[in-house]
Amino acid sequence: MKPNAPHYTQGRVECIEAIRSALTLEEFRGYCKGNVLKYVWRERHKGQLESLLKARDYLNWLIETYGLESDCPPPPNCDANPVHD
Repeated sequence: MKPNAPHYTQGRVECIEAIRSALTLEEFRGYCKGNVLKYVWRERHKGQLESLLKARDYLNWLIETYGLESDCPPPPNCDANPVHD
């Protein structure tokens, strides 16, 4: 993921990391899912590509949470598993 704009960082802490730390794993997953829905929902009316890229960031953070559970394998590497028609 691309680095966030400076206004999302306080000192060395990025806003998303502060939010992740303040929430339980399930709460953080819900937060990410809600933001994915929000940015996809508004894509045609506000932000177009920028909204979809933001949705992708939240989806990536949601996917990353599955690597945080000890009994769950890490998410697959997208480059290692190309989609074939």
